[in-house]
Amino acid sequence: MPEICLFYGIRITMFYDDHNPPHFHAEYAGMKAQIDIQNSCIIRGALPNRQLKFILAWCELHKDELMQNWELAKNDQPLNKVAPL
Repeated sequence: MPEICLFYGIRITMFYDDHNPPHFHAEYAGMKAQIDIQNSCIIRGALPNRQLKFILAWCELHKDELMQNWELAKNDQPLNKVAPL
């Protein structure tokens, strides 16, 4: 699972063989969540409120890049790093 970004102790990853809807995985202090890219919301899991706000703001700023990475992952191509918040 390639890491595409790391900021404020939050690790953002994306799997190659993942299911729809397009999403990424966020980890912080042992907590994990899946974040829907198009709707900027949690699909599964939980994170502290402060970190979740950072992640959702970051998702909004980088939605196009995240969707591009989603398509790359679906085609088993290397993912691009995304700038931190």
